[in-house]
Amino acid sequence: MPATKLFLFTSLVFPALALAQADSLVQGLESFHKGDYAQAERSFRAASQAGGDARARAFLALTLAATNRCSEADSDLVKASAGDGAELQRLAGLALVQCRIAANRLDDAAAVLTRLRTTYPADADVLYQSARLHMTAWNDAIHQLYEKAPASFRVNQLSGEILETQGQFAEAASEYRKAIAKNPQALNLHFRLARAMLMGAHTNDSLDAALKEIDAELALNPNDAVAHYQAAQIYLNQQQPGQAEASLRRSLEINPAFPEALIALGKLRLDEKKFADAIGLLQQAVRLLPKSEPAHYSLMLAYRNAGRMGDAKREKVELDRLQKPPEGEFTEFLKKLGEKPAEQK
Repeated sequence: MPATKLFLFTSLVFPALALAQADSLVQGLESFHKGDYAQAERSFRAASQAGGDARARAFLALTLAATNRCSEADSDLVKASAGDGAELQRLAGLALVQCRIAANRLDDAAAVLTRLRTTYPADADVLYQSARLHMTAWNDAIHQLYEKAPASFRVNQLSGEILETQGQFAEAASEYRKAIAKNPQALNLHFRLARAMLMGAHTNDSLDAALKEIDAELALNPNDAVAHYQAAQIYLNQQQPGQAEASLRRSLEINPAFPEALIALGKLRLDEKKFADAIGLLQQAVRLLPKSEPAHYSLMLAYRNAGRMGDAKREKVELDRLQKPPEGEFTEFLKKLGEKPAEQK
């Protein structure tokens, strides 16, 4: 930013600063934007000493934080993050978060981010720092778990979950089996094992084996609505709609606001040509998940088959809207390259 523009900006933002102090502040801002932190520090120190203005000290603190001298910057960053000026509050808060994460003061960083996200819920920098904090906390917790409780079944469970995210489903299943051997009564392990089996293969043998694990999970916790739903999905793959319906009904008895179960039962009613029942179930699902393409698609079919063409057309319009590729910077970039963004399925 040219010095003249910075001076005009500073004159508006800091009208009470003396001229010498304003000149130092302008020079500091210009150096800071260029990444010349050494010169920025000298200028901000001069501006701070000239008038003792808290805002000059805040910019000095930001410079110190940018050069990994958080301990020197801490008190002024705290003051600036709670002081006047929304943008300065935001910058000081972000710097505080970075300093707290670097010092492994994760709870303190979380407290600052809570305030920032309340004021700036859609700010990219705030959301980025929030993601960094969660990743750091996740890594720290994993390290502590593996270091302090290496023989725990939780180590095997966590290893299985990580392997799942990497697409190594056979290896994940092996870790879940180890966890079950260590703690046969632990909830959710049989369910995770069943899911890993199903993600790895959909053969008749894998379906039968996964169903046994779901039954084992339900023996431990008969009120697990998700496990009942998963059982229904297996029954549907095995062409057993009656068993699937019973599992879906049980799932919805436990949790009437389970949209995936409502959609699955609605589809069964469609297959049975019970269109009024299907419409009722799918309308509930749409209310719970208004952006669900499967719910809108199935409801469109139910309306159409029931002869309610106006309602079917309305659902088609909504479905087309949901399937439209989002507009944004990346989409515009692809257009400029002559590429067509991938259609959402």
